[in-house]
Amino acid sequence: MSANRQQRSTLFQKCTNLKALKQVHASMVVHGFNSNPSALGELIFAIAMSISGTIGYAHKLFDQITEPNTFMWNTMIRGSAQSLRPLNAVVLYTRMKNWGSRSDDFTFPFVLKACNKLCWVRMGMGIHGKVVRYGFESNASVRNTLIDFHAKCGDLRVATALFDGLARRDVVAWSALTAGYARRGKLDAARLLFDEMPVKDLVSWNVMITGYTKQGEMESARKLFDEVPRRDVVTWNAMIAGYVCCGCVEQALQMFEEMTSLGEKPDEVTMLSLLSACADVGELEIGERIHSSLLEMGSGEISIIHGNALIDMYSKCGSIERALEVFQGMREKDVSSWNSVIGGLAFHGHAEESVNLFEEMRRLKVRPDGITFVGVLVACSHAGKVEDGRGYFILMRNKYKIESNIKHYGCMVDLLGRAGLLDEAFDSIENMEMQPNAIVWRTLLGACKVHGNVELGRRANERLLEIRGDESGDFVLLSNIYASRGEWHGAEEVRKLMDDSGVKKEAGFSMVEADGNALKHFLMDSKSKLNR
Repeated sequence: MSANRQQRSTLFQKCTNLKALKQVHASMVVHGFNSNPSALGELIFAIAMSISGTIGYAHKLFDQITEPNTFMWNTMIRGSAQSLRPLNAVVLYTRMKNWGSRSDDFTFPFVLKACNKLCWVRMGMGIHGKVVRYGFESNASVRNTLIDFHAKCGDLRVATALFDGLARRDVVAWSALTAGYARRGKLDAARLLFDEMPVKDLVSWNVMITGYTKQGEMESARKLFDEVPRRDVVTWNAMIAGYVCCGCVEQALQMFEEMTSLGEKPDEVTMLSLLSACADVGELEIGERIHSSLLEMGSGEISIIHGNALIDMYSKCGSIERALEVFQGMREKDVSSWNSVIGGLAFHGHAEESVNLFEEMRRLKVRPDGITFVGVLVACSHAGKVEDGRGYFILMRNKYKIESNIKHYGCMVDLLGRAGLLDEAFDSIENMEMQPNAIVWRTLLGACKVHGNVELGRRANERLLEIRGDESGDFVLLSNIYASRGEWHGAEEVRKLMDDSGVKKEAGFSMVEADGNALKHFLMDSKSKLNR
């Protein structure tokens, strides 16, 4: 039996995709192994744990097993906890209890990890109670998972109490508690723990580096990064993602170049951060290289999350055609996929294509969300489709029960303002269900300039000054409205108000790129003095 089990393990290790595992499953049914608990356990483990994205098939198979053993329950709970739907792990645990199967020291860590991902504090506390009841609190794996749970979303005092016992001897416990303090923004306490660690493994270094990057403390993160004895892809990813989040895109791309030059292979997380960086700075060429790398990594297939990131990157880099190619080539799409391409088309002026794609989305019964309607309303605004825009706004609220937010109202103000319906735009702002922000009033002010409506422009500017009175652009815009109507006294009064308020207009500048270097050439400020 032991030898046969080993042979089957080798067989399952050779299965690299769901199709191969289905073939093995079919063979087991034909040869009578479908009722063998050992064989079924290995099949469940292979489907739930070994291959990404196959947990759904594992659930279907598991539901057909009449008497699952504890190993099968634990495997399914573990796979579900690691999936995109950790709630299923909790559901399985509840079923397991109702079934009468006894939980063991493997069950609780998997359920706690699901509670951690869901931030279900009360459920996690209940599991802790079960751990104490069954006498598993002294088990190192269970205790470390409890420390991790309490450190990240439970009670930090409980995590510290658990740690102060036997856990101080365990590097995993040190890392878990350090990560908890770092995640809650208590970097000083996290660093104190890190410095006190008797042994620092790579996980500990990565936890501390990630803690600094998530708080935007890139200098401290870089210092630790330079000191770490050994790096893995997680270390590099933390730094790259940190630079991207802080807006230091050039440093992120340089870090990637350094990573690859040292022979470290990027993973899908690396690629996601880099695509975001390319989108932020318009680096189409590097984005295309990342696209090629993703195709190689996925054997020609691209996941939904990377497909969405590629669409966003190509759209922001001005290549809407490539964005459409990616969208059309995706086997599976979610609402974010549709949103990315609908919004991309809208912002590039392809209003008809954007609206048509939205109608295709509805025809395929894909439920839109609030972001979808922002893209559609932008498309209607750019195309001057006032009636269509009104209709979609009503459709969003009445049929899909989506509550309109400030962005939706901003789109409607822009739509009405572009069409010259300034009074209606003003009324829609006044009747908004939330406090209008400066962007909404500024949108109306811009429309007033285009259509030369001095009175509404003045009223919009008054509202802007109530929100924020230090934006030079708002003063200049109103002054220009007066000037465009030949009301020079009004224009001068606005300029005087600007000077009296101490608001300075920033010097304008142009930027060009030459030999890979960005050069700034400053022009004139509002006082007509040349900045050199």
